[in-house]
Amino acid sequence: MSDHKIRISKNGPYIVTGSTPLQKENSVTNAIFPQRWETDSVFPQKSTYALCRCGKSSTMPYCDGAHIKNDFDGTECASREPLDSTAVVVKGPSLDLIDYEELCAGARFCDAGKGTWEYTKTSDIESHRKAAIEQACNCPAGRLVAIDKESGKPIEPDFDKSISVTYDQSIGKSGPLWVKGGIAIESSDGHVYETRNRVTLCCCGKSKNKPFCDGAHLL
Repeated sequence: MSDHKIRISKNGPYIVTGSTPLQKENSVTNAIFPQRWETDSVFPQKSTYALCRCGKSSTMPYCDGAHIKNDFDGTECASREPLDSTAVVVKGPSLDLIDYEELCAGARFCDAGKGTWEYTKTSDIESHRKAAIEQACNCPAGRLVAIDKESGKPIEPDFDKSISVTYDQSIGKSGPLWVKGGIAIESSDGHVYETRNRVTLCCCGKSKNKPFCDGAHLL
């Protein structure tokens, strides 16, 4: 089997290779904020496939060439500086929280209860520590990363390499493509973005941080 990889075509779709599993996942809510992710369905496995980036395809999540008809401008404008250069660190007694704000995809798991930032600051309380970890790990974009103070290591979900087409049940809107497990993402000019366990890619065509989602689908 080939290595899993996503190649971004200029003003066109994401070309996915390596027989990468593709599924649909819904964020399940408590009527206000999302609480967990739930698999809705699994797409037939293909060795190579093209995923829509412009948001206009009639065969979503797959590309149908609509980007050509709509003269889609898919110019990649995300920073290529190391993410740690812009990270904010929130300190807590048993956890620290790394916040890469520019990666926010508006999934809102972090807003439930006291919020991930406040739970981190009071993470000596076991229930708060658990909530902070759960909320950070549910962040599909990887904006929030919980760090165990004792070991100094990030606490990350153990994901196989796959892609999820997301849907936000609380607002009834489709979300970004959730790339899991450290799949390489290559720019149309050959640049390889920083490989991470959790990444969200824009598939509505509106993000100002392409190729990454910036929550524009919520507007």
